[in-house]
Amino acid sequence: MESATLTLPAPQLLPADSGRNPPQVVCAANEARFTAAHYSEPLTAFTVGWRDPENLAALLDFVAPPVPAGRRFEFKRADNAQAFYSETDDVRSIGAPFKRVEYTGDSVLGKTLNKGLTIRVDHDEAIGDDWQERYVQLLLQRLLRNEVRRALGAIDAAATVTNVVWPDTGTVANPDGDLRTALVNAANASGVRPNRVLFGEVAWGLRANCYDAQDTSGARRAGALTPDLLAIKLFLDGLRIAAVRYQSSPTAKTAAVGSRVYGYYAEPMPGKDEPANLKRFLTPTDSGPFRVYLEEHAKYTDISVEHYSTVIVTSQLGLSALAVTVS
Repeated sequence: MESATLTLPAPQLLPADSGRNPPQVVCAANEARFTAAHYSEPLTAFTVGWRDPENLAALLDFVAPPVPAGRRFEFKRADNAQAFYSETDDVRSIGAPFKRVEYTGDSVLGKTLNKGLTIRVDHDEAIGDDWQERYVQLLLQRLLRNEVRRALGAIDAAATVTNVVWPDTGTVANPDGDLRTALVNAANASGVRPNRVLFGEVAWGLRANCYDAQDTSGARRAGALTPDLLAIKLFLDGLRIAAVRYQSSPTAKTAAVGSRVYGYYAEPMPGKDEPANLKRFLTPTDSGPFRVYLEEHAKYTDISVEHYSTVIVTSQLGLSALAVTVS
């Protein structure tokens, strides 16, 4: 079986929103066009209750937990080693003060980026009473898919990669043992054991094929584990399989993760300075994370969806990846 790895081709640049774009073409939204006069409160409210069928938002939160922040923000990147120093001279002499220690860290400035997409809908093609909601949904899915790819690209670029072989020929191998080793090595590097693991769909299939081919009672038990049971076995807070795909060319779709397995530390809804490998800083609005704008014309309507966010690798320590092959 051929294995797939995470490949991020050169971004396919969208046409700029010039105001003269043809109908049904998604383009990069121009921030200057987003004015209060075109703000749609009903459609913005629709984005709050909308749930995407692919659960892209849930995958994004699993990989890069959201952190509310202003447009410009500052967070502390701590010196990891200081949290694990150990003294033998902490005994105070009579009349003397205790030994003084200091914890320092780098203050890092960040900024959430304005991201958005616009689609022009010709009124002759607007079918049904919910046509505006349907196009808003299309833009939301596309924006979330973009964010998922950014998060996966960031974690892949920062991770320490180890090559492993999970053969499907019956040769004795232990994929879960490789995972345990990677988690222990990550804990030795950072002092904090990774609590989340993300499998690519291909990697999960290679793990199953490896255990199925061995045809022993132990291999059968391991191969039958669900993601939740494997998470318990590895002492994780969560384990997820990423099956999301994106259009990598006009005629092909590519798995966003493929044959890699990522281990990292993350907490749900962390603060700016709490330890984590990856965070997604976002600037919410009064109405939620997204805003929708409608620009009505005589024969067509421009629908724009925007949000403010940025994905940051806040620590590379303990961020690991297994690159899985069959031979």
